[in-house]
Amino acid sequence: MQKKTGTVNTLLDALPFIKEFNKEIVVIKYGGSAQTSPKLKEKFAEDILLMYLVGIKPVVIHGGGHKITDMLSALSIPTEFIEGQRVTTKEVMRIVEMILSGEINKDIVSLLNSHGAKAIGISGKDAHFITAKPKDFSKWGLTGNITDVKAEVICNLIREKFIPVIAPIAADEELGHPGYNINADLCASYVAKAIGANKIIFLTDTAGVLDNDKNLLDTLTKDEVEALKADGTIHGGMVPKVDACLEAIEGGVQKAHIIDGRIEHSLLLELFTSEGVGTQIIQ
Repeated sequence: MQKKTGTVNTLLDALPFIKEFNKEIVVIKYGGSAQTSPKLKEKFAEDILLMYLVGIKPVVIHGGGHKITDMLSALSIPTEFIEGQRVTTKEVMRIVEMILSGEINKDIVSLLNSHGAKAIGISGKDAHFITAKPKDFSKWGLTGNITDVKAEVICNLIREKFIPVIAPIAADEELGHPGYNINADLCASYVAKAIGANKIIFLTDTAGVLDNDKNLLDTLTKDEVEALKADGTIHGGMVPKVDACLEAIEGGVQKAHIIDGRIEHSLLLELFTSEGVGTQIIQ
């Protein structure tokens, strides 16, 4: 009986958060171990389904860098990175699209649907809902910067009760153009801004933003983030994550979260508990 009472108390504790986020759009950037560990993939699918069933409108954007690198290596196609971003030749772009849109996207959609969700997979090329231009063609080739997101495409899918799962590939207006490889973190931020998301959550392989003593910083403002970047506390791979958070916040998203995707049910813990499991970034 005590265990049952504890379960009821847990549900009651979550009730204010369920009320708060009911009918709100939450964008999730899905990556890291949560995307590769079979056990964590199952927990992720359960989290998304529960969010959906309590009235939250989840939108998933995924990456897939390691699988792209593995396939390029298997096909003996050379690849290089400049300042942490992949140089995307036409040959590389074909593989990027094949892995992101043709493999990873469909795997995630199948995973969610097998748990009873109503997921649908698309890329920015579909209906040209994400368009881009070269970041610097002479340097990165077909690695792009987003110029526009047609929010109505995603909003129509949400209205029809779908869970959109988005591969970070963008279109160009030029006929026959191969498209652009987009940083998945920034893609998530641009989509979140365009569709009026309440929150954006980045699943990562770290506890969140850490100070120099490796302590978790649970809440940061924009000014605090900029100061921590300037003094080197935030460095390396965390820089593009916090930049994507700031991009979303400046575009009207209320809160951005960087959470530890290695923790089972990390999405539910972040959304439905007062403690959360990572760093939240606010205005």
